[in-house]
Amino acid sequence: MDGFLAAQVVRWQAHSGRHDLPWQNTRDPYRVWLSEIMLQQTQVVTVQAYFARFLARFPDVQALAQAPQDDVLHQWAGLGYYSRARNLHRCAQNVVALHGGVFPQTAQGLQTLPGIGRSTAAAIAALCFGERVAILDGNVKRVLTRYLGFADDLAQAANERRLWQLATALLPQDDLLRNMPRYTQGMMDLGATLCTSKKPACAVCPLASRCVARALGSAEKFPVKTRKLKRSAESIWLLWALTDDGEVWLSRRPTPGVWAGLYCLPLFEDRQALKTVAVQPGESDLQDLAPFKHVLTHKDLYLHPVLWRLHARPTLPLEGHWVDAAQLAQLGLPAPIKKLLQVPCAS
Repeated sequence: MDGFLAAQVVRWQAHSGRHDLPWQNTRDPYRVWLSEIMLQQTQVVTVQAYFARFLARFPDVQALAQAPQDDVLHQWAGLGYYSRARNLHRCAQNVVALHGGVFPQTAQGLQTLPGIGRSTAAAIAALCFGERVAILDGNVKRVLTRYLGFADDLAQAANERRLWQLATALLPQDDLLRNMPRYTQGMMDLGATLCTSKKPACAVCPLASRCVARALGSAEKFPVKTRKLKRSAESIWLLWALTDDGEVWLSRRPTPGVWAGLYCLPLFEDRQALKTVAVQPGESDLQDLAPFKHVLTHKDLYLHPVLWRLHARPTLPLEGHWVDAAQLAQLGLPAPIKKLLQVPCAS
């Protein structure tokens, strides 16, 4: 393939791409890696605040590796997809223990680390070390399939492999240390700012003159992927056991499962199951609070909190322990649970 796409993307990124994100303008693999993991399934505007706080707490890979997992999950709380945080922690420990605190400089080496897949490894290797490897995240898939008129169904692994091959063939061929970071960032920028999923700004796109989808007038039909996520719903009852001193009973969620590794109120499949635990004599009745909905990627959770006020702090027939306000502030909690515990009746 000729070098039109690579040259246009490199030129466009230099003049019109994004340059003000906090993880840009650096070749520090720690910062690039951290941003790539945070940006998976999460919008840039959300990641920016978390990225700054995370760096302030864990300024380098050694600090992250040495931190307790609870501290890492606490800093991550609210970003969702908590397996990312657990893998992030494991990856940092591996980098320190197996690589002397230095990230591998090739995509192949980076893929041996926990939580780093093919596209993430390529992004780090290209942005930090100028390696000639292609990324294929959602934004880049959209740009490439439209530009090439690639109409094969990406739900089929063979078609995705073929797109990887085409993506690699289109990469810059020379001055890689300069061009690969700019090209890689440019492809992400194009997908995020111009070649959007709906109403793409084709009129100002640097690839418009050779874009097959634009010529066909069908940009929004690309990429093609027939497999749809099947959403489900689940109702969960939450036991909010609260003492007069403001202590709350929490347990760590098992792995795998929803909110794995985080601290949480005990969960029950129905109110009757909850009530079999909350049977201490001489206590006030259980108070049903307003239920609310929490949306996950594949599932809607309908949460039914039940407040149980206690004068003392009995040992409950559940895994977990009592946590006071100071301890609570240091634990990783699921976002909806953290928000619930801040409502006025907690006082």
